[in-house]
Amino acid sequence: MGGGGELAAEKHVRYIVTVEKRKDSFESLVMEHIRLNGAYWGLTTLDLLHKLRAVEADEVIEWIMSCYHPESGGFGGNVGHDAHVLYTLSAVQVLCLFDRLDALDVDKVADYIAGLQNEDGSFSGDIWGEVDTRFSYIAICTLSLLHRLHKINVQKAVDYIVSCKNLDGGFGAMPGVFCCVGALAITGSLHHIDRDLLGWWLCERQCKEGGLNGRPEKLADVCYSWWVLSSLIMIDRVHWIDKDKLAKFILNCQDKENGGISDRPDNAVDIYHTYFGVAGLSLMEYPGVKPMDPAYALPLDVVNRIFLRKEH
Repeated sequence: MGGGGELAAEKHVRYIVTVEKRKDSFESLVMEHIRLNGAYWGLTTLDLLHKLRAVEADEVIEWIMSCYHPESGGFGGNVGHDAHVLYTLSAVQVLCLFDRLDALDVDKVADYIAGLQNEDGSFSGDIWGEVDTRFSYIAICTLSLLHRLHKINVQKAVDYIVSCKNLDGGFGAMPGVFCCVGALAITGSLHHIDRDLLGWWLCERQCKEGGLNGRPEKLADVCYSWWVLSSLIMIDRVHWIDKDKLAKFILNCQDKENGGISDRPDNAVDIYHTYFGVAGLSLMEYPGVKPMDPAYALPLDVVNRIFLRKEH
């Protein structure tokens, strides 16, 4: 375990494909309720490593659509699970990877999300009404990918996010910052951010071993390589951190024998941190890894394909 050096891309591909196939492993059981998120993490990682063809596209799409609720327009985290915006975004992102948004009733899905916007501009995650800035980002990101942002009150959504700003320039705990910055980036509203203040707060997240943490006094964790780095890129302050040290930290969290990346060196690997580790390397233009869009959390070529071919 451990040992920095190069990215063990082939091993990571094998690890992801194995996890996707083994339904009886501990990891599969733990992820049972968020299987759709797991599919997004795993498949996006494969695409970043130029290996999306390692899985059977039709099988994946058939499974994704079996999590769909035609009566509401939302997706559940697994077959037979309740619809929620979290899983709806993952489903849309996976369909984007495979260029198969045609499998969707786009307006039905867009109406489901638009129906979750509240009077103050915030969004609930599902019919039970929990509100979180994550859901604002998810709603905006999903609708933008579907070319249906006009179905919500974008100005109110932006105003709500801006109202969540802290005095230190941040937006509550991570991934609150990423979600707020991402939503403002997608809606062209980054002027609401004090870039130097937020950039300073984000750069303070780099620990002495090179990794990033989510808030002061916390241990470094590979997943913040994505949350913090993407936010720094969106506000144009990524040059304020030491990228070499961060890349070394991520590479030190690899299981070089069996594939996968863990939260910190010598811990057990999982699909979540494998995705965020590779995504972080992508944002740092690591050789052999496709570039990623920091706002949409998808490979750049996928995002370009969606927006160069606008469907109204």
